[in-house]
Amino acid sequence: MIYKIRIILDAKDDVFRDVEIEAQNTLEDFHNTITQAFGFLGSEMASFYTCDEEWNQDQEIALFDMSENGISDVRLMNEVLLEDILTENTPKLIYVYDFLSMWTFFVELADIEDNDEGKAYPNILFSFGELPDSPPEKNFEADDSEEELDDSFESYDDLDFDENWN
Repeated sequence: MIYKIRIILDAKDDVFRDVEIEAQNTLEDFHNTITQAFGFLGSEMASFYTCDEEWNQDQEIALFDMSENGISDVRLMNEVLLEDILTENTPKLIYVYDFLSMWTFFVELADIEDNDEGKAYPNILFSFGELPDSPPEKNFEADDSEEELDDSFESYDDLDFDENWN
């Protein structure tokens, strides 16, 4: 089976790539497809994340095991097939490339088709928009529904503690 997938940069301006790839490929193969489609060197750390319909991040699937002792709960891209993680019931993933820059992409399964004999996969079907020189800024503000901290203290002189406590 062939997956047709749209990969969208999390940015103000529309930047996306439509690719087709064999469902039996690993997530590492898909990672390589994405880096090539967007013009990255592919030398940075990356992870996929499962998510729900509202793009709420869940389980990480990493490119490498970064744990200190080599024993980790994190699944690895080279061990996970695309068809096992991206399905009609769970058609979305989040992809993060380069953890220092945090290039973030929304990945969505658009269609599943039969293999076209004689056609090479993976294949870039459509490319829209130019990748900016630097990743879009992320807004990491707290949710508005949470209570704000009480900043009513004008001075800390009235509090009952010893300044020379150490």
